[in-house]
Amino acid sequence: MDTNDAQRGCEPDDTAGGAGAERLSLSEHDRAAIHLRASKGLVRALVAQAVMLGAAILVCGLVSGAAAAWSALIGGGAYLIPNALFALRLLAGLWGPVTSTPFTFFLGEAFKLGAAVLTLGLAAWLGSGWIVWPALLVGLLCVLKGYVLLLLFRRLP
Repeated sequence: MDTNDAQRGCEPDDTAGGAGAERLSLSEHDRAAIHLRASKGLVRALVAQAVMLGAAILVCGLVSGAAAAWSALIGGGAYLIPNALFALRLLAGLWGPVTSTPFTFFLGEAFKLGAAVLTLGLAAWLGSGWIVWPALLVGLLCVLKGYVLLLLFRRLP
């Protein structure tokens, strides 16, 4: 270990990645800073998705009426609500006593996708007479592409 490793808090570790791999040790202050940045990134992404959904609802409502606005809400909500629940679970893993693992992450992603497919399937089944499909797809796509707002305003996490 050279002097740069000692200053960074790194120690050689032969078990974690082969010979000469270094193990990073973070102080509590560093961990808190990382958790804060990750939390802000999650919240920004959710807010951007909600703003995009609001814009989609407004545009669809103005262009095609109330049924289109409701359709855009259903389409966007089909992804925004499960995504918000998953983000809350990740935030609980960052700040609460609950730990997050890679399995938790993949389970959350599966939940998001399954809930979105179920919601869209129920919308197709129950609202077949009044759903405006282009508006539903616009709402869904706007929520899926909510990060475009973050790119536009240079606020990516």
